[in-house]
Amino acid sequence: MRKTKIDIRLKSAKANWWTFLVFTYSLFLVSCNTKPNTTNDLDAQTYAKVDSLMSLMTLEEKVGQMLNLGFAALLEGEFFAGRDTLIFDEEKLNRLLVTYGAGSVQNLSTFPMTPEQWRYNIGFLQEYAKKNTRLKIPLLYGIDAVHGANYTAGSVMTPHQINLAATFEPEFAKIAGELTAYELKASAIPWNYAPVLDVSRHPLWGRIYESFGEDTYLTTEMGKAILDGMQGENPAAYNKVVACPKHFIGYGASYNGKDRSPIMLPERIIRQSLLPPFESAIKMGLLSLMISSGSLNGVPSHVDYNLITKLLKDELGFKGFVLSDWSDVDNLLLIHQVAADEREAVKKSVLAGLDMCMDPYDESFAVHLIELVKDGEVPISRVDDAVRRILYVKFKSGIFEDPMFESRSYDEFASPESDSINHHIACESITLLKNSNDILPLPKESKVLITGVSANSINYLNGAWSRTWSGQDTIFNDLDKLTILQAVQQKIGAENVSYAKGTGYTEEIDIPAAVRKAKQADIIIACVGEKPATEKPSDIDELDLPDVQQQLVKELTATGKPVILVMVQGRPRIIREIEPLSQAIVMAYLPGNEGGRAIADVLFGDHNPSGKLPYTYPRYSGSIWTLDHPISDERDVTFGLDGFKPQYEFGFGLSYTTFEYSEIQLGSDSFPMNESVNISVEVTNTGEIAGKESVLLFVSDEVASISPPVKLLKRFRKINLKPGEKQKVEFTINSDDLKFVDQHNKWIAEPGYFTVRIGDKTDRFYMGGNSK
Repeated sequence: MRKTKIDIRLKSAKANWWTFLVFTYSLFLVSCNTKPNTTNDLDAQTYAKVDSLMSLMTLEEKVGQMLNLGFAALLEGEFFAGRDTLIFDEEKLNRLLVTYGAGSVQNLSTFPMTPEQWRYNIGFLQEYAKKNTRLKIPLLYGIDAVHGANYTAGSVMTPHQINLAATFEPEFAKIAGELTAYELKASAIPWNYAPVLDVSRHPLWGRIYESFGEDTYLTTEMGKAILDGMQGENPAAYNKVVACPKHFIGYGASYNGKDRSPIMLPERIIRQSLLPPFESAIKMGLLSLMISSGSLNGVPSHVDYNLITKLLKDELGFKGFVLSDWSDVDNLLLIHQVAADEREAVKKSVLAGLDMCMDPYDESFAVHLIELVKDGEVPISRVDDAVRRILYVKFKSGIFEDPMFESRSYDEFASPESDSINHHIACESITLLKNSNDILPLPKESKVLITGVSANSINYLNGAWSRTWSGQDTIFNDLDKLTILQAVQQKIGAENVSYAKGTGYTEEIDIPAAVRKAKQADIIIACVGEKPATEKPSDIDELDLPDVQQQLVKELTATGKPVILVMVQGRPRIIREIEPLSQAIVMAYLPGNEGGRAIADVLFGDHNPSGKLPYTYPRYSGSIWTLDHPISDERDVTFGLDGFKPQYEFGFGLSYTTFEYSEIQLGSDSFPMNESVNISVEVTNTGEIAGKESVLLFVSDEVASISPPVKLLKRFRKINLKPGEKQKVEFTINSDDLKFVDQHNKWIAEPGYFTVRIGDKTDRFYMGGNSK
């Protein structure tokens, strides 16, 4: 690991601190003398504290709470300086934390810090704010911990959200949320910019791996689970944090699949397909939310009053605060061109309902907002509303009582038990897409060649947001974690494994060397994949797996040796030409720092794969579907209905055993509106080894007033069966599950017939009365 130094020295500058004011909390702690009986009582007490504190605040102090700074803005040197030493700059500290009273700080500088280093730095900032500001309001420190506490050195880096979705097991999402929150609190960080609740509607989108995939119901259920683990009912607890889901709304549904590109969708689709995960999160007690960087039907989300105020705050009842994304208020001027200058951008965003601005570099947001209020262009009531929301969350987070969470030691940080759980989740996510002649699992006495760009890279397994933003810096890798090559060597012996890299991401390195070594092997394991990237650097212009990686597979196949294709990638890269050449295909997604071991366990039979695709895997870049497409999308060139031919459908995934589904059993073939129907099926393990199966229930509305989707996922459950074992799986569907958003943007249920699909079985029922 790169040698780093944390230095508490301050750049010399004479302090011009505010007059010290001894402030007690008696005004707002008095309400704590009575024991609360309900959540409403607790909220009332919290708001009493907030209102008492706000009564003491000046305009400048209020606006400061709305300013979110980057950590590097407080350090000596340029913001993006390549530091290996952190030295706080006294002039910047005084100006940003005291004069302008910034209420929150976020993220890291150049390198990941250990928990002790995080505590050292955040502790210094908290003490500085306490000592030098008039009201001593603690800072709310936030970070992007999107797969574990990924910016804390040595932490558990869980599989990305797309892997969690592939498990079809919400409990694993909950556990991932718990691991993340615990290790963030170990680092004294109480606020996390996660999870991603965007429903990913385009496979080109480079951040699809940060999401739970393309399906609304799966995203909603996994989102609820990870939030339960991450924030729960008490974000002030030692193992919970304040969650900040993102990106409200439509960020994963741009028309062209590019990051931050415009979203062009009717309100009906937004409400039906994109909104439910956020709405469920709000019902769970969501406390903060990040706005999308994009524009929705021509209106940048950061200035969309109807989106932020009318929909989010008024209609959905969101009582937390709304945060901008990185420098996106400035982007209203520079990128979206809806403001003439920074002052107008600040005005428009705050009036739209933005509560906190991620202005990472300086105090300009606060300067403009103070002037706007004094000039009467932004009412003080709007500022008061924002600050009341922010302070409410700060009290709920526990930082007023214990800003450094020192009441507990965090001895289980990166523990062997946590690594074991992480490894198991990675195993459960891996998806077997092809297994011709049951070539997998491989015998452990096999002589194998391992080749490809992702074969010997921890970075490819982890993806972006891994110790650094891009995830590409190898200096900060955890040396005790195994690549695919190292894990296979450990499992079957290094003497049975040969290696040739073959290619880079888009460039050839030495394909002939890989071919020569392949001739001496029994089996070829070709590990292809995507270079770690996120946000704009993750944009691509074609979905096909890079040509050079496909060429490697083609030349290896010419040796006559069987090829096992292992894909380490967030997106479903098109493999149409090499799919027929591969005897087996394993989709690993981005499994995290236990991914190497997990892939080796699957390849050699120590784990039976049970993952299923959380998105539709396209065969052609010009034929893009999601699960919930209408049947009109399936028309072919002969005007038939044979046009839907993806490489693999949503929910597809094989096992080393086989499962047989019985006929579907309905509790009734009809039921009245506002009631429910019980649906069951028996699943039998007809193979010779134990295995897990995700039982997915799809429903199709046969006739509706708006063209219905071909099918929608409505329930799922993962079961574990021994050989020969049978289990009855039961679901209940009610009329709410059969609703859709109509032309007037209202949720309605219509009477009619519905087809239900589980496995290879179908049945139908009538909702609305007696069957017709």
